[in-house]
Amino acid sequence: MADNKDYYQVLGVTKNSSADEIKRAYRKLALQYHPDRNKSKEGEIKFKEVTKAYEVLSDSQKKQAYDQYGHAAFEQAGAGQGPFGGGAQTGQYGPFSYTYSNSGDGGGAGFDFGGFSDPFEIFEQFFGGGGSPFGARSRRQVYSLSIDFMEAVHGVQKKVTIDGKTQTIKIPAGVDDNSRIRFGDYDVVLDVRPDKRFRREGFDIISEQEITFPQATLGDTVNVETIDGEVNLRIPSGTQPDTVIRLSQKGVTHLQRSGRGDHYVRIKVTVPKHLTHHQKQLLEQFKEESKAKKTWF
Repeated sequence: MADNKDYYQVLGVTKNSSADEIKRAYRKLALQYHPDRNKSKEGEIKFKEVTKAYEVLSDSQKKQAYDQYGHAAFEQAGAGQGPFGGGAQTGQYGPFSYTYSNSGDGGGAGFDFGGFSDPFEIFEQFFGGGGSPFGARSRRQVYSLSIDFMEAVHGVQKKVTIDGKTQTIKIPAGVDDNSRIRFGDYDVVLDVRPDKRFRREGFDIISEQEITFPQATLGDTVNVETIDGEVNLRIPSGTQPDTVIRLSQKGVTHLQRSGRGDHYVRIKVTVPKHLTHHQKQLLEQFKEESKAKKTWF
């Protein structure tokens, strides 16, 4: 029976998602459902589903055919020969069976594996290397290492055990999620855990700061948390909700050049739910005066 699950829903993307968004969704789900992390039967099924969906949506021709004809565009493919041409290799790698199709032009690069050099590099991040089922080329072993958001921002040294040897990896300041570090005979791919206080966009930091209605109206100076600690932030009088204030050079250190990104603070104005009688009187007076001026601002 044909698998009729919508490939966009499988990856959690839409038809308008960019190739980069599709790739990021695939990498996240492939790592989440990899059997070394998810040992359930459902996890194995999900892993196969997301890989199959990405194989189609990452290829512009296959994606176009899928958008036009759905799953029917691929149902006539014979063993080792799809509607787009090319041969296929099949076999077994650990607990997985695989089919790897090359492009019909002999180039061998018919599928972008979500940033992995081939479909089995993702296995090596968990199994600690091993031979590729293709055996055509040797490849550096790849390991996955999880670090905190602030460790990625400021840099850190981590002790790891590889091949029975405990070694120290120096992680430079400014690395990001999926950054790859060359360490001796190995490559280390970083998994950066998010921070509830900050969001990162490139080398810029985004955060939110709540202020009261009087602070927004009259102006004030507030303490704002940055990746380097608290700083004073001046709130101009008449600041509107969702105003963004830039803190120059308070972002993440650039990896390949000098300088830093910026820190952008989005202002959130809180409205009080409970007022005293006197506060209500003052606001009523403010409302009446505003009516006379026909504007609040």
